[in-house]
Formats: sequence, structure tokens, C-alpha cells
Amino acid sequence: MAKDDKKADKAKGDKAKGDKAKSAKDSKKKAKGRSTGSEAISVAAHPRGAAQVRRAKGCGGIGGFAIAAYLSYTAHVPPEIMGLRALVAGIAGYMLAWACSVTVWRYVVLAEIRALMESGRLTTEEPPTAAAPAADAMAEAVSEDGD
Repeated sequence: MAKDDKKADKAKGDKAKGDKAKSAKDSKKKAKGRSTGSEAISVAAHPRGAAQVRRAKGCGGIGGFAIAAYLSYTAHVPPEIMGLRALVAGIAGYMLAWACSVTVWRYVVLAEIRALMESGRLTTEEPPTAAAPAADAMAEAVSEDGD
């Protein structure tokens, strides 16, 4: 019976250590996401930017895969090698499309912010406490311009 008690104590100790490790990880995640006062405006917070980047990544991955598969097929490459080449080209196309679309949308977001500041809809006196209000202001400006 003494062995069973030792095993139970050890299991409790291991569980407590696991709980402490989980709480430390959770606190690091919370600290990482915590605001320091002013949030940076990002492409991910833009109403259209995030969707366009996702779409570009998908098209880049599928396009790279399809082109590599077709070229390998026309070169009479064995199917195993053809599949491997297509996968690698799909990953490369995905990454290339992501890098290009984020770069383009950074400039678009900056241009929209500059336009909002010039029109007086967005001021620098009170910085937004989160990226969402700036994104909301951009969304409102876009919807007003489109109507």
C-alpha cells in the first residue's frame, strides 16, 4: 500500500507542475497580447486587406501546385516525383503570394490612413486604443466613397 501512496503523491506533484507550467504559458500569451497604450495599424486589421491576403495565398498555392504538376506531367516525370515537385511549388507559390500581397496592402493601408487624415476623419491627437477603431474608420470611409 505504501507504493500506491507514493505513486498517488507523485501523480499529484506532476499534475501540479503541469498546472504551473500551463499558467506560466497562459500569462506569457496574455502579456504578449497586452496593449502598451497605442496599437499599430496592420493589414490584418484592415476590412478588405485580410481577405485579399487570404485569397492571394490560396491562389498562389494552388497556382504553383497546378503549374508544377502540369510541367512535370508534360516532361513525363514519374508520379511520385511529380507530386513532390507540385507540393514544393505549391508551398513556394503560397509564400511568394503572401509576401507580395502583404507588401502591396501595407502601402494601400498607409495611403488610406493618409487620405483619412487629410480629409479630417482621422486625427493624430488621440491615438486609437486598438487597431479596430482605425479599421472601422477606414471601413466607413470606404463605404461612404463607394455609395
